[in-house]
Amino acid sequence: MNIDWAALASVFGVSLVVTVALVGLFSLGIVGLAKQASATTGGSPVRARAGAYACFALCAAAVGYGIYLIVA
Repeated sequence: MNIDWAALASVFGVSLVVTVALVGLFSLGIVGLAKQASATTGGSPVRARAGAYACFALCAAAVGYGIYLIVA
């Protein structure tokens, strides 16, 4: 059995970057919802909520695309 180490490293690197990006994006969404709850210092709660929903939508789109890649 011969292992293609370059391909394995490539898959590992891409999965690591995508995982960190998705976790960061989801965390930004949670922070946006927290800011929406405490938007008393001049910030707009509507903008914070919209940004949080946009982050969650991007996370859902990335997960959906990953499922599409696996199924197709």
